[in-house]
Amino acid sequence: MARFPLVEAEIAALAETIEVGLTDNPTIYPSPPAIPPHLVVLRTNYTSAKNTLVAAQAAAEQATSDKDDVLDDLIKAMKSDLRYAENTVDFDDDKLKLLGWAGKKTPTALQIPGQTRLLEAPRQGEGWVFLDWKAPTEGGKPAAYKVMRRERDGGSWEDIGTAVITEMTLVEQPRGKELEYNVIAINKTGDGEPSNTVMMVL
Repeated sequence: MARFPLVEAEIAALAETIEVGLTDNPTIYPSPPAIPPHLVVLRTNYTSAKNTLVAAQAAAEQATSDKDDVLDDLIKAMKSDLRYAENTVDFDDDKLKLLGWAGKKTPTALQIPGQTRLLEAPRQGEGWVFLDWKAPTEGGKPAAYKVMRRERDGGSWEDIGTAVITEMTLVEQPRGKELEYNVIAINKTGDGEPSNTVMMVL
């Protein structure tokens, strides 16, 4: 059984085929509910409406392009005035506020990162461990993270890797020893406080 088309062009083509078929075969189809002349009128109305829509869409696209061009001109003029105002009042914030603008923000010195949070080791295997953690909520923005390790019996902490994201997989780890790990956020200002410690035997 045939399916009625969903695409407009296919609907219009089928309508024309029905018109011709009904017109050429009146003995087979003597009394169709929608006679061929009526189908012709409806198809003509559809074509006219479609052409009107296409023209309207083209006009809308042109109107949008015209609007964007005018907006671009406005933005350029506004930026020119704002640069003029900044230089004229030497970035005086109170005077620039008269124009709805503001002066330069005073740069703030980069701070040492805060403490790395919620270190955990959700996956591990023979000689490897996957660590993940959360960035500090206080202090300066971290540039990277140092992953530290020591033996649980009191060995000194050693730097065993650096990550720029908040996770790292460590391979070729010592086997059969109780190991502790922590993570420290760092930036060019210095090192933050070490995270909590996780302990495991690989």
